[in-house]
Amino acid sequence: MRKLIAFEMLTLDGCYASTDGDFSWAHRRERDAEWDAFVQGNAGSGGALVFGRATYEMMVSWWPTPAAAQNEPQVAERMNALPKFVCSRTLHEATWNNTILLRGDAVPRLQALKREPGTNLVILGSGGLVAALAQAGLIDEYQLAFIPVVLGRRGRPLFGSFESGMDLRLTQSRRFGNGNMLLCYEPQGRASGS
Repeated sequence: MRKLIAFEMLTLDGCYASTDGDFSWAHRRERDAEWDAFVQGNAGSGGALVFGRATYEMMVSWWPTPAAAQNEPQVAERMNALPKFVCSRTLHEATWNNTILLRGDAVPRLQALKREPGTNLVILGSGGLVAALAQAGLIDEYQLAFIPVVLGRRGRPLFGSFESGMDLRLTQSRRFGNGNMLLCYEPQGRASGS
């Protein structure tokens, strides 16, 4: 069975975006060669990408452009080449290279995809989609990159709509020179008292 992995860039207070959808806070840090190498390596690690509609629209507006190819050639090449799925109830077409539109309820669509043979599925961003799939118990691994920023009330917490808790087991951690911290977790079931 394919694994479903969620890769999220989060603030220290657990937000994946500001209330107006902005996430430029994730890219305002000083340049760091180790972080840049990690991002390039992550993009080259394979798998199929999964997006919610809003993240898909943001990604397709950048990665296929000449500016992306010039500024981040290795990442742009991989992002454009990898197979992609976009989950949406409202989108009518997905025009980005190698993209399949999954219309309707994402939970049964991703359950079916996980049962198919193939590479792992990696959700990038897409906080609302991650929360829905986490609630359904479909995510096998969380790769959480914490950026040393706090948004407070201006932020959308990743698990803000979560109705029941979840226990997680830390499987990996890595600190970067720019202050970013990667923490990887596997879910262990519902949290005690949930």
